[in-house]
Amino acid sequence: MRTADLTTALVLMAGGLLVIWDSLRLGIGWGTDGPQSGFFPFWLAVLLLASCVAIAGQAWRRADGRPFVTREQLRPVLTTLLPSLGFVVLVQWTGLYVATAIFLGFYMRWIGGYRWVPVIVLAVLFPVFTFLVFEKWFLVPMPKGPLETWLGY
Repeated sequence: MRTADLTTALVLMAGGLLVIWDSLRLGIGWGTDGPQSGFFPFWLAVLLLASCVAIAGQAWRRADGRPFVTREQLRPVLTTLLPSLGFVVLVQWTGLYVATAIFLGFYMRWIGGYRWVPVIVLAVLFPVFTFLVFEKWFLVPMPKGPLETWLGY
């Protein structure tokens, strides 16, 4: 467990240092019209680094030989991770909305064990609602696939 805590702290520290470096490039001061672009990311990264130092210090003092994860604990993690990875890959070919429908339907049926009617209703209505919110109301283009192209979007 100690190794996992130290590794996580170091990876997050590297991310925090990268954010600080880029925030300095953008400017972390206070301009005439308010904070510069890097002001808030800089201070969030400083807080992240301070938290990582505290976590690393606690992990370093702790001499814990327990494994980070057991086989029994790994199964539910993989049950969530593998469909999520499939979703990310599927977005590349089908677009966000179709991939969301497939992911929700698969996950509700496989993991949740729901009957087909609620699975189909939610797997269709949620992507349609998401489409309306992002594409129509906020005018934020999301990744689209062949279905959206066929429908004229």
